[in-house]
Amino acid sequence: MKKKILIDGMSCEHCVKHVTEGLSGVEGVKVIEVNLDGKYALVDTDVDNQNLIDAIEDEGYDVIKIEE
Repeated sequence: MKKKILIDGMSCEHCVKHVTEGLSGVEGVKVIEVNLDGKYALVDTDVDNQNLIDAIEDEGYDVIKIEE
């Protein structure tokens, strides 16, 4: 299932790298895109939303909303 994760706190390509690495570290998550301008990540996964939130927050960013 594709999910769009709206993320607060990303301001540079370094941030994009951290979010990408954090999400990629979750088993069962395929990162499609992390978009700095739109401040979102697109993933393909059946992983529980809380696991996605935890991975992003562990990198120092806040999840605003997850759209499925």
